[in-house]
Amino acid sequence: MKSKLAWFVGTALLSLSALMPSAQSEEDAAQKHKPVVITRLFTGPDGQTHVEEIEAKFPGSGGSEIYKLMANAGAELRRATAGRVSDWHTAPRRQYVITLSGHGELEVSGGKKISVGPGNIELVEDTTGKGHITRVVGTEDRVTIQIPLSDHQ
Repeated sequence: MKSKLAWFVGTALLSLSALMPSAQSEEDAAQKHKPVVITRLFTGPDGQTHVEEIEAKFPGSGGSEIYKLMANAGAELRRATAGRVSDWHTAPRRQYVITLSGHGELEVSGGKKISVGPGNIELVEDTTGKGHITRVVGTEDRVTIQIPLSDHQ
């Protein structure tokens, strides 16, 4: 009877240890976070809209890390219907645009197209020049949160 109990306890402890993550695997997971990328649209010296990707760098290695966005002046939600196209236009102001649902496509100078979907962040700064085209692609409305940037940086 004692050997069966010892076997059961040993098996239970072995099973629990297999389920518990090791400190090493937690460190590995912290180093393998998916990068958070902000797509920046800006007007170049040629008056055309260009694009670059900025990776948000999170300092430290704690469980809750913070990347500071630029100072902002409120926020608004927008919904654009599926199939909507905003032909060449400049941004109404410097702002972050974060897609919450649906999908879009941004076209900049040279015909480059950027696909955006839920979780994508754009820093839109092309307030002068030719601007860009925004399309809502797919069958779903695109819902975004737009966060205007303060003039006081």
